Amino acid sequence: MRRTIKQQAAAVVVALVGSAGIAACSSASGGTPNLTWYINPDGGGSDPTKGGQAQLAKECTAASGGKYTITIQQLPNSASDQRIQLLRRLAAGDASMDLMSMDPVFVAEFAEAGYLAPVPESMQAEFTQDRVQSAIDASKWQGKLVAVPFWANTQLLWYRKSVAAKAGLDMSKPVTWDQLISAAQKTNTKIGVQSSLYEGYMVWINALISGAGGKIVENPGARYDELKLGLDSQAGRDAAKIIQQVASTGVGGPAMGSSTETEALNLFQNTTTSGFLVNWPYTYAALTSAKVPFLNDIGWAMYPQTVAGEQSRPPFGGIELGVGAKSSHQDLAYQAAACISNEKNQTTYMLGTGNPASRKAVFEEANVKKAFPMANLIQESLQQAAPRPQSQYYGDISSGIQQQFSPPSSVNQQTPAKAQEFIVKVLNGKALL
Repeated sequence: MRRTIKQQAAAVVVALVGSAGIAACSSASGGTPNLTWYINPDGGGSDPTKGGQAQLAKECTAASGGKYTITIQQLPNSASDQRIQLLRRLAAGDASMDLMSMDPVFVAEFAEAGYLAPVPESMQAEFTQDRVQSAIDASKWQGKLVAVPFWANTQLLWYRKSVAAKAGLDMSKPVTWDQLISAAQKTNTKIGVQSSLYEGYMVWINALISGAGGKIVENPGARYDELKLGLDSQAGRDAAKIIQQVASTGVGGPAMGSSTETEALNLFQNTTTSGFLVNWPYTYAALTSAKVPFLNDIGWAMYPQTVAGEQSRPPFGGIELGVGAKSSHQDLAYQAAACISNEKNQTTYMLGTGNPASRKAVFEEANVKKAFPMANLIQESLQQAAPRPQSQYYGDISSGIQQQFSPPSSVNQQTPAKAQEFIVKVLNGKALL
């Protein structure tokens, strides 16, 4: 029988509880309440002066006027490891889970298991005001707001203007993946993609399928035995064809099967391979910091189309703020979340880390437009972005797809059907990941 979400999480606790201690409380008795905020690694790290979440924790502590203090705990680098650590603590009833920076795909799983404290009715309008719709949608489960939109993310197509011109691409118009592959071949350059066996590969696969008009999960929220998957479809085969072509032509680079955001960016930074790249907006700040000699030759455009004439659906990412159901300070945690996600702090965060805001008004700030010449494109892309499947079984779905589509050189027209069959077996307890 298929285990429930809570049973799965409990299994994670049993397996991992010995690897780290579980915090017993989140504030010293009798003192100012301390809120523990589990943050994902960002450009600011643990330094409260670098514009990251650590700085927002310090500033919101000061702004609270003594109502609370915020202490940060840094999560692991990979989204998969972040999920495991958060699940372990949540399933154990850790009272220190006051605030969590959650990848959007964690929201459904955590909410379905009852691990998130209800968002106060009185604050829901504040938490959805001025936000891009994709961030609001990512913060909901079963129609209810269960988390707070913090920052939103999407991928752009980065390119060398000279390379695009040499290949005869008109970058003022939408371009397709087929055009990019052909352009890279003509100019002997590469396309930086993410196709290692990790969540970033799932991001690419989902964007390709969504761009072809398909959905990996057709009935979000359904039980495992009623779940309808859309991998075995024309959209799934369109996506597989693109991955196959990028791999077989060599335009994805010599180590495409182990390429993450970092390797893809390195491929684009290298003057001998630099042509095209799909990556998050931090790319611009990274290239500027690296002082690449061709900075003025870099352009940006909307994410490539899977099917010519069909609107692309760029990846959606970012972070949602969650409050643990067993937190000792739920009301204060939501007040802190309001401070962290206000317009001023989202502006600080975007400028400090390069991670885009979920608030639309931030993109109109003069200093943001100066730091991000592509700010309007980022906002437009966020409005067009496709979220990854919302399902309480997302972890199994994503892992299954990654496995069946790896390595990218093995992908063919049968891969989507095989992946769908495998995932159905996994969900029904007839196969193991």
